[in-house]
Amino acid sequence: MRTDITFPSAGLKISGHLYLPDEATAGPRPAVVVGHPGTGVKEQAAGLYARRLAEHGFVTLAFDAAHQGESEGEPRGLEDPAQRVEDLKAAVSFLTTREEADPGHVSALGICASGGYALAAAATDPRIRAVATVSAVDIARQFRNGADGAQDPAVLQGMLAAAAAARTAEARGEGVGSFPLFPATEEEALAGGEHVHAGWEYYRTPRAHHPRSAETLTWNSVDRIASFDAFRSLDLLGPRPLLMIAGREAVTSWMSVAAFQRVSGPKELFWIDGATHVDLYDRDAYVTPAVEKLAGFFR
Repeated sequence: MRTDITFPSAGLKISGHLYLPDEATAGPRPAVVVGHPGTGVKEQAAGLYARRLAEHGFVTLAFDAAHQGESEGEPRGLEDPAQRVEDLKAAVSFLTTREEADPGHVSALGICASGGYALAAAATDPRIRAVATVSAVDIARQFRNGADGAQDPAVLQGMLAAAAAARTAEARGEGVGSFPLFPATEEEALAGGEHVHAGWEYYRTPRAHHPRSAETLTWNSVDRIASFDAFRSLDLLGPRPLLMIAGREAVTSWMSVAAFQRVSGPKELFWIDGATHVDLYDRDAYVTPAVEKLAGFFR
């Protein structure tokens, strides 16, 4: 059963979907907060995982990040890592007020960029009793080094220069500048390689397109992202357990490995053979074993 809900995060109203198991229960159930990928909304991958985990008996909450989807926040399309971490902690706070959820058994699941945000939130919020990621990305590392870790450092320097110019233009009354997140055509997406094309196909075609999913990012997001480090406080996570799920074919998997190596407490890196980064968003052949693994972990 799905219910539309809202909760506050740093003064903004966050829109979410609360999923409850269909079977009646005598008491509160363990709960999981599910964060969406950087350009996603709660109706896409986060909602799929939240619904599937609810079928395994969990109370789950998928929500739109501030400035995105149905949640409040101006400018639209802002990606602010500090706010994203706060949103996850605010979602935990919301679940502790629900009689259906056991406040002593709240966990977090982050997909793609929310994998990095969930790690940062869990490291400094002991109410999150366990944390899991799927296709985890630290958005700052992706901007600095590229999805595959091989990007020329000059790319980020150029983006920072453009972001600075956009801030000056905004101060002059020219509005908030933004840039496209995806190639305009499939031909351009294919030229960018498998990872770029997979993202384009997921977000820009009937496969998973949603009208509220972000297609642009504000330039004033870039310097916020560049100074973030999702892995900075991972030494604070233990002894709480960590599960990281990554596709064997994912070009982003190096970030899961990097995070995994920094954690000293109970941890597991679980590989899904044959899966790319985006395959784990919705391809049932890969999502099903991921959900089974997550359900066992969260129990």
